[in-house]
Amino acid sequence: MTVPTERLAANLRALPGAEWQSDVDLRIWDFRDAPPATRIDIVVPPYMGGPGALAALSGLSVGLVQGQSIGYEGVSDHLPAGVPFANAASVHETSTAELAVALTLAAQRQLPRFVRAQEQGGWSPVFAESLADRRVLLVGFGGVGTAIARRLAPFEVELSAVARTARREDVDGLGAIDVHGIDELPALLPDADIVILSLPGGDETRHLFDAELLRRLADGALLVNVGRGSIVDTTALGAELESGRLRAALDVFEQEPIPEGDPLWSAPNLLISPHVGGASTAMNPRIARLVKTQIERMLAGEPPINVVLGD
Repeated sequence: MTVPTERLAANLRALPGAEWQSDVDLRIWDFRDAPPATRIDIVVPPYMGGPGALAALSGLSVGLVQGQSIGYEGVSDHLPAGVPFANAASVHETSTAELAVALTLAAQRQLPRFVRAQEQGGWSPVFAESLADRRVLLVGFGGVGTAIARRLAPFEVELSAVARTARREDVDGLGAIDVHGIDELPALLPDADIVILSLPGGDETRHLFDAELLRRLADGALLVNVGRGSIVDTTALGAELESGRLRAALDVFEQEPIPEGDPLWSAPNLLISPHVGGASTAMNPRIARLVKTQIERMLAGEPPINVVLGD
């Protein structure tokens, strides 16, 4: 099997329960050089390498591709036929939820204002928006969405959620909450002070938040996106930001990196983070544990977990 970095290999070897190691030929392959073998049972591609990097698998016999991201849009266009692909569910949810809450707090309490003032040696107090007592709408209630909900529980918010299918779900610290169907989203938006997106990308969610849906948000509402950039029509959002009607804190964008000179860089009421939801120290041990699980299952003749394509 191959992993893309020595760090991941070291983290994998350091996990307790090393019985599998004598049965596994673990090699480093970052997709830049020629593959180390024509048959590889498990391949872990580089993190954030993009789906196009999977072209390096052409002509190889591969048992499983274990991705390092939760999202997998575009992967099917480059994945060799018949090769199963597993995403990294269980790896990034907590870290992404942390960032969602951090962006929300930073925007509500105007932390960027204080950073700018500090750089200029200025004292810049302000009476800011709270997170407490705000009406927060989570759009997307999978692993990331539920992780965000658990972290919002101590902040004393009024929480509601939207997912593909309506249901009632128990959340630690909040008890049972009603999760609304996506068809109810337009009616729910006007009452929300803060909307946090954690939906996956793809055709189904592309520009879900278009000009019409953005207009349904209340004046002064905050839009936070830690899902995928394609969910939001950037041009429509830019117009709302320029008018001063809406605020936003975004970790994901339709084009990454944001091009030099793009209007987003100077848009008012916008806090930008460079797609770092999962990029924290929490990732390293969690991806290692997931890869170890896949190894142990393969050695035991069991099917892999988290398979989202090619099953």
